[in-house]
Amino acid sequence: MKILGNKKAVMPIAIAAALAFGQQPASAQGLFDMLFGGGIRHNPQGEFPPPPKPRKLQPGTGGGGGARISSPTYNTYRADKLVRVDFKSLLPAPLPATAQDAAFVPSVTESAFRDALAGLSDYELFAEPDIAKALIAYYSANPDFIWVTGDSPNSRAQDAVRVLGEAASYGLTPADYSVDVPTATASAMPEERIKNLVRFEMALSARVLRYAHDAQSGRVDPNRMTGYYDFPAKPLDLEGVLKTLAHTQEVRTYLESRHPQNPEYQALRVELESLQASEENEIVVDPKLLLKPGESSPELPKLLTLIARNLDDEMGGNFGEILSRLGNSEVYDPELAPVIKAVQQRAGMKGDGVIGPRTVASLAGTSKADKIEKVRVALEELRWLPSDLGSPRVFINQPAFTASYIDNGEEKLKTRVVIGKVTNQTAFFYNQIKQVDFHPYWGVPQSIIVNEMLPRLRSDPGYLDRAGYEVTDSRGQRVPSAAVDWGAYGAKVPFSVRQQPSEANALGELKILFPNKHAIYMHDTPQKSFFERDMRALSHGCIRLQDPRGMAAAVLGTSVDDIAEKLKHGHATENVTRVIPVYVAYFTAWPDMSGKVEYFDDVYDRDSKLMQALDATEAVRAPST
Repeated sequence: MKILGNKKAVMPIAIAAALAFGQQPASAQGLFDMLFGGGIRHNPQGEFPPPPKPRKLQPGTGGGGGARISSPTYNTYRADKLVRVDFKSLLPAPLPATAQDAAFVPSVTESAFRDALAGLSDYELFAEPDIAKALIAYYSANPDFIWVTGDSPNSRAQDAVRVLGEAASYGLTPADYSVDVPTATASAMPEERIKNLVRFEMALSARVLRYAHDAQSGRVDPNRMTGYYDFPAKPLDLEGVLKTLAHTQEVRTYLESRHPQNPEYQALRVELESLQASEENEIVVDPKLLLKPGESSPELPKLLTLIARNLDDEMGGNFGEILSRLGNSEVYDPELAPVIKAVQQRAGMKGDGVIGPRTVASLAGTSKADKIEKVRVALEELRWLPSDLGSPRVFINQPAFTASYIDNGEEKLKTRVVIGKVTNQTAFFYNQIKQVDFHPYWGVPQSIIVNEMLPRLRSDPGYLDRAGYEVTDSRGQRVPSAAVDWGAYGAKVPFSVRQQPSEANALGELKILFPNKHAIYMHDTPQKSFFERDMRALSHGCIRLQDPRGMAAAVLGTSVDDIAEKLKHGHATENVTRVIPVYVAYFTAWPDMSGKVEYFDDVYDRDSKLMQALDATEAVRAPST
């Protein structure tokens, strides 16, 4: 399928400015004028979609101008405390008294296991509550060793211990899964040896279960970190894990299969290994460097050296000779401008040829330690997603400000996007694309109605009527905006507002829906100039597409020309009949389709918050035995 470029909308500069959501006006009145002033009115068509659920309300929900709807907040992460495993129910019971009970003769290995259980009477093993419960349930139903044969750890145990010891290669912490392996000594008494073995059995099972959980789901619960994270649980049958391991010799294969099985995860692992083996950056470039063609700086040769080191065949063919000739120059010769522009474009920047802090950061501004942290964070976040990301799929990476349509391992479309401002952050979640709306209505979110419309409406209640908006009450009945006493409401407004389809509509000519509680979707926008910026966190939270027609064609399995034809017929909707997952993701380290890992600014400062959650988890696990 060939995806062609989108047709650029032509509109008056005044209308474009009116929808510049990311700008900061001097007052609420000014913002309302920018958001809702003017507009070309169309006759309303279709039913009004239900408004999104209001976000968390701040105190004060009555009339007056002080009440607002607030965005989600970030929480100080508190990991669940470990519990001491209660082995009482496993300890040997009195000898059977009845003839029927006496007829029961356990196997030799079961008998040895039951005899060894006495060694657990004063054993302090701490584990997560669900793991502690699973241990008792499994060994109650299966009274036998998994990891011990005879009087020593078996090959299955040796494989498991090796895998746990390699946890760092997955960005995990080996100490979380460490187990003391009993060694045979000539002076050890048989009773002491048996006690050590049964304790080793329980400790290894507990740490194997922790490893399997962490590999599949991650070490932290992202939904507890912030309301901006929204991920379904990934249930793991802990007893089933032990049953599988008890009946297989392929312990390594099984445990490694608990990790995500996608190329992106493997590329990040390779990057982590490469970083850990590499030396720290020996070339340090002034992060505040600002250099234009014709100017000079002693920092320029350092930057050119870094570019020359990472030339691929294409870049080398185009610019190898120039870099060889001018690589030591402190003067930014105009011949070097195409080199800088190409480097900037590859890093997702505008490509203006001006060397500034973002250009420096893309080449030399991320230290080895920072890169390792970003990769470890990315590996943890990938564990929150499905192991198989699916094909086809749409992948939006917020820090990269890009959206891609990927099918059969090929990136069929990649387009720039605008995401939410820091004060209106885009959530991190995944869903399934359901529908494309042509010439859509815009159901104004309650947060915008309360925070940005009410200040104007209190003094000019009829403004929405004049500007092409529809107001409906709680029963869905149309009411004139001028008939509403807007001054009577604060953070709870019992009315819905939607903007009619028009050239000035905030959603542009189409939107792509994947129902979610955050009321986030992809859409066109009249404000095209934002796509020329490098930092594009400028919206109220939804995803604005630079190429909306291309994305619509991709998800509908058609051509851009067909999308253009559909747009000629006014407001309409079309369901997406294929299963296409969409990831509204947040990765500051992410591999491109060739496997090369790229690094991005942490626009919402989420990496540090995840590191705090991981540190909290480590602190809870540290005293465990």
